[in-house]
Amino acid sequence: MRGVALRHVRVETGAVAERLTIVRLDPATVRFRVHYDPTAPRLVSAWAGRFQPLLVVNGGYFTPENETTGLLVSNGRAWGTPYGEFAGMFAVTSDGRVSVRWLRDQPYDPNEPLVEALQSFPVVVKPGGVMGFPADADDGRPARRTVVAQDVQGRILIIVAPRGYLSLHELARFLAGSDLDLDVALNLDGGFSTGLWLQAGERSVEVDSLVPVPSVISVDYR
Repeated sequence: MRGVALRHVRVETGAVAERLTIVRLDPATVRFRVHYDPTAPRLVSAWAGRFQPLLVVNGGYFTPENETTGLLVSNGRAWGTPYGEFAGMFAVTSDGRVSVRWLRDQPYDPNEPLVEALQSFPVVVKPGGVMGFPADADDGRPARRTVVAQDVQGRILIIVAPRGYLSLHELARFLAGSDLDLDVALNLDGGFSTGLWLQAGERSVEVDSLVPVPSVISVDYR
């Protein structure tokens, strides 16, 4: 698949094993969009049906009224309240640069030319590939997980753990110690929100969210 690599990885934890789905994307080949509709949230499969993208994955946290809790930018229009330095951000600028960053390391600037962005937390891998979520910060509860990450070569990775067997610390520890060469990894909304839809030639992934979500990231070929 041009600019797209799909991989499945088994991660054992106790007596069970999670099966991570990892999609690696080349920003030179694909285009990223953030979509937001608090008035009509949809299952991830329904978002995919609406846009027919190469890939769609669920976005960040939202209130019971389906409003984003952190900053979200879609096609240059902003919603929500920016998080502080504890959080991270997936961002696309007007000149096409795509990044995943820790806000303590690269704070959000209201004047930066963002056309697409999504803030969330925690940052599970901090810049330089450092494990970012220690055991003493974790309540240990396993759940379905969604992560957006960037590797040292600048490629974007979308990672989902759909079986719900990993705690945040377990996921952070695995990602930091993996062969994915991650620079930064940001946890998105998980649990019932986790969903990933990929249609790339003969390769497909269909992990639907269990509840409607108001925001997603979509990917298409340039």
